[in-house]
Formats: sequence, C-alpha cells, structure tokens
Amino acid sequence: MFRFPPHPIRLSFLVAFLSLNVVSAENLWLPSWVSAQQLVEGNNLPPAPGLADRTLRQEVRLSIGGGALRVVLSNTFGDEPLGVGAAWVGPSTGGGGMRAGSVRTLGFDGAGGVMVAPGRSVVSDPIDLPTAPLERLVVSLHLTKVPARLTGHPGSRTTSFVAHAETGDMPDCPPDAVRVTRWYFLSSVETSAPNRASAVVVLGDSIADGRGSTTDGHDRWPDHLARRLSGRFPHMAVLNQGIGGNRVLRNGLGPTALARLDRDVLSVPRVRWLILHEGVNDLGEDATAEELIAGYREIIRRTRERSIRIAVGTVMPFGGSSYDNPGRERERQAVNHWIRESGEVDRVVDFDAMSRDPERPTRLASAVDGGDHLHPSAEGYRLMAESIDLSIFAD
Repeated sequence: MFRFPPHPIRLSFLVAFLSLNVVSAENLWLPSWVSAQQLVEGNNLPPAPGLADRTLRQEVRLSIGGGALRVVLSNTFGDEPLGVGAAWVGPSTGGGGMRAGSVRTLGFDGAGGVMVAPGRSVVSDPIDLPTAPLERLVVSLHLTKVPARLTGHPGSRTTSFVAHAETGDMPDCPPDAVRVTRWYFLSSVETSAPNRASAVVVLGDSIADGRGSTTDGHDRWPDHLARRLSGRFPHMAVLNQGIGGNRVLRNGLGPTALARLDRDVLSVPRVRWLILHEGVNDLGEDATAEELIAGYREIIRRTRERSIRIAVGTVMPFGGSSYDNPGRERERQAVNHWIRESGEVDRVVDFDAMSRDPERPTRLASAVDGGDHLHPSAEGYRLMAESIDLSIFAD
C-alpha cells in the first residue's frame, strides 16, 4: 500500500479504504497534486501570531480527477508534534471559500484530528468526493499545536488564509483572515484513479516552481503542461516537485535533487516519466559541467532502475542576470551539448533553444524573460509548456 511519504499501514485505514465503492480493484491511489516539502525559514514563516489555534485554508489545483480523495500532511522537518484538531476539504470558490453543500470532513484513523510526530507524515482516511481534472480544492486545517520548525512549501504562488479556529468548516472564508502566499504542512492530494493512470514528475528549481508566474493563476509551465495533457492523456497526473533555489549537487534551499530523488520521484506510484530541469543554480555557484553531468547520470541511473523514462531540459540562458559571466556560460554550453548529444537521456526538452534571443543567444528572448534575465514571465512559462512534444508521453 503506497504512502507519500511512507508510514505504517493501519487497520482502520484499510477498513475505510475497502468501504468506498469507488476505490476498487480497478483503481489505485495516485497523487494528483504535490508540493515538495522543505524547512520553512526567515521571510517564509507565517504572519503573527502564527498558526497555533488558527484555521489555515489552502488552495490547490489537481491535475487529474477521481471518485475519491485523501490528503497527506507532513511534519517532516518539525522538531515537535504537529497537532491537527480538525480538517475539511471542498471545491474552491475562490478567496479561500468552499462550495456550500460540498464541504467534507477529513478523518484520521476514524478520528476527527491527528497528532503528527516529528519527521513523519500522515494520510487522511479516504472520502467520497468526486473531482474533475484541473479542479481547485481548498484544504482547511484547524491547527492545535505547531512546532517551531515548520514544514511547508514557500513557493506556492497561491494565496492561503489564516483565520479563527472555529471557522474551518464554513463555506465562506472569514473576511478578516490574514493572507499569505505559502503552503504549510500540505504535502499531497491523492485521487482514486483507474489502474491505467500514471504520472509525470517534474524535478526542478524556481523555474519549475514558477517564480514570476501569476499569484493564484496556476500558470507555471508544469500547470500549462497539465492543461495540455488533460485533453490528450486525461489519466496522466503532472506532479510539480520544484523548489525555488534548489540545486542538483550542493545544499541550497531544500534538499538537493539527489537527496530528495527517492522522496519526490521514486516513491511516487505509477511514475511513467521524469522531466528533470535543474542545474542553473549549480552553475551559478560555479559547479563545473563535469560535476553537473555526473549528478545527472546518477539521477538517470537511479530512475531507470525503477523503469521510469527520463526527459532532461536544457539549461536556459542567463545572460544579463546575477549568474552571468563567460566561464559559467561555457559550462552551460557544455552541459547542454551533453544533454542533446550524449544519447544518455530518453528525450531532450530543449528549453534553451525555445527561449533564447536569436540575436543574443546567451540571453532570454523578450517574449520569455520575466525581467531578471533568469526566470521566465507568465507568458514565458506558457511558451515552455507549448514547446514540449506531447507524443513522447504516448511511449
């Protein structure tokens, strides 16, 4: 039985699982939405007075739909237990609201709340809540105990709402709720999907995480890819495991790509494809092409051991940015040459070719550049997704 992240199987969970007709021998649990968990620090901490004895409403957008769902909460980086007094989920109406008559109470081993131990995650009991591809949901948590070290995902690009504790199951979000563009403790939403369902995981940095995209617009390039796939491959989830500032090799923000590969890719069920687009931050910290290619090769080896196919995106231009210098540009060109010509990857996603300025190929084209000459704009992210040949996912 899959858990994301894994934890011991519980008898009452199995009873709840079997009691849902929509979860049958022809179905499986598959994440439809994820966020890569990291230690929350500095400016990414919640606003005063914090989250204890508050209700936290967080919106997510699914990639595939299903007949039932369950929610995974994470205290991976916590130093104390995380207390959840009650939890609810419902279709989003925007602004932290949930559609009246469709709000469902989440249970944990049959109880209304749960205490999540430090370093652990929990999965809710399944609930019967049919969802459609690309549907937006609100997960509402009444938090009774919050550790000093918070687990979450700062790059939500989505507004969350911190409100009074007693309002978590109300369809309307209280007007005095405090807004914050972060996700906390919310790791995954899983749907009951047909056995033929599969997943594409994007492992990346701030470009996957969508820096420069539109807040509440769900317009990162993996979001656009999910939209495109929903029409052609409606049972293929797109799971964005991007972390802003992340690196393949060396510690930056969040665990490195190599360190989190098992957690964020290999432990996810039915992953058919990995799209790896990471490395610009390594080059920006003066990693060599040889070092970065060695990291790619390790990811490729470990991924193929699980029969997962891998597409690697070329490193996009960063001329004019804080990373710009001739030595780093030479290393970028060497990395991209290897991605294109080595034959060691299953598919090449040539983000460099589609994004560079024809007149100044070391820089992003104006149609793509988000303004800092490193991150794309919202339109640039759309163009990135449009450049991906969907026929590769038919293999």
